[in-house]
Amino acid sequence: MKKYVLIYGLIMGAILCVNALYQVNLCYTNPDFKSNDVLGYTALIVIFSLIFFGIRNYRNKQLDGVITFGKAFKMGAIIAFTSATMYVVVWLFYYYLVVPDFLDHYIPHVLKEASRNGATQAELAQKTTEMNQFEEMYQNPAFVVLTTYAEVLPIGLVVALISSLILKSKSGRSETGANNFA
Repeated sequence: MKKYVLIYGLIMGAILCVNALYQVNLCYTNPDFKSNDVLGYTALIVIFSLIFFGIRNYRNKQLDGVITFGKAFKMGAIIAFTSATMYVVVWLFYYYLVVPDFLDHYIPHVLKEASRNGATQAELAQKTTEMNQFEEMYQNPAFVVLTTYAEVLPIGLVVALISSLILKSKSGRSETGANNFA
């Protein structure tokens, strides 16, 4: 199982990192870009769909097509955690060494997006207060780690759960669902 966790976790982590670094660089090189949360979360779901393939390949190649829900979810969760950890580590290095002024670019972007989406002056004032509090909390490295995990890990766990439900199989059943009594 370790081999599959490492392969799929590291591949997903690399894709997550490339995607995140691309998005961060958009804040620097194209401050007028319009972000799209639906597209962003859709991309994360597509990236985390590799969990499904990791569990399926492990089940089919190592377990003769039989895996319990618990074992499948454990494997999927470990793959998600591995990729999320890689994402967190890369972000910490990138944030502290390359873009320590990231929030100076990100906060205006968030406020501009809120304005584009029709926020009132009162809502913009509230959002500004929230972002200032966020910036203050982001000075704590533990908060940076927790926030970064929170960006991706919950999505990975949901995909692991769904994948486990789809891929679970009981002994004595083949992939088509027919009983194997031989």
